[in-house]
Amino acid sequence: MTTANRTGLAPVAIAVAPNGGRRSKADHPGLPITTDELATVAAGCADAGAVMIHVHIRDAQGRHLLDAETYRRTIAAIQRAAGDRLLVQITSESIGAYSPAEQMAVVKAVRPEAVSLGLRELVPDAASEREFASFVTWLSREHITPQIILYQPDEAVRLASLMQRGLIPWKSIPVLFVLGGYVSPREAEAADLLHFVSPALPKFEHWMVCAFGRQEAACVTSAARMGGHVRVGFENNLHRPDGTLAPDNAAQVHSVAQLLRSAGVGLLSADQLRAAWAGVPA
Repeated sequence: MTTANRTGLAPVAIAVAPNGGRRSKADHPGLPITTDELATVAAGCADAGAVMIHVHIRDAQGRHLLDAETYRRTIAAIQRAAGDRLLVQITSESIGAYSPAEQMAVVKAVRPEAVSLGLRELVPDAASEREFASFVTWLSREHITPQIILYQPDEAVRLASLMQRGLIPWKSIPVLFVLGGYVSPREAEAADLLHFVSPALPKFEHWMVCAFGRQEAACVTSAARMGGHVRVGFENNLHRPDGTLAPDNAAQVHSVAQLLRSAGVGLLSADQLRAAWAGVPA
């Protein structure tokens, strides 16, 4: 983490997850689906304080898609719109439509700057560990930054075990703690974070939090005060901290940026986040 400021709180990065793979414009007309929409939203969120974007792409019918050419086109559009102000992270999430082999193959074809990896999707059992180890070793060689998605605290224990056994070539690896969820619908509460940061669980130097539901701002503000990075956006929540419907993703980023500044938490730039994550020793 970057050195703490005079308040004693370390500066954090704000990421935005503007669409996810499940919601549609029926949920919110401002939810970006197309490449052009994602690029426009990316620029607006960068203006509002985001330094990372978590990208899902869709097919012509609006369904979740893992496709190398569409990813490359979308990344290029975001970079044209936002420059280098955003670290661009693609998702490898299956949403029940892709196998682990297909998920890993699209990452190898795209060669993104960063990628999120669901541990429970890519390593569903002990038999899949070696293939996953080979994949993350390739990521390390290619200087692609992974972020491991952890939906439950016991997954943190499993990840630590993989690291201790030498199956992951990083001494520290960025993780995302997911509070609440949509598969078993449950709105997050700030107290949910305590299950991930319990003294009994493994510690991760580079951690981030996202939270489903209307308590998103409270959850991520609590995380930031504890030294974690934060992720907001329409993938997880459509409402502002006051409970009203957010007009767009940029409004959510702006609201959380304001809350963090008011709490004395400094904000990292995209280059500072890149430097911190690139400094994770293999």
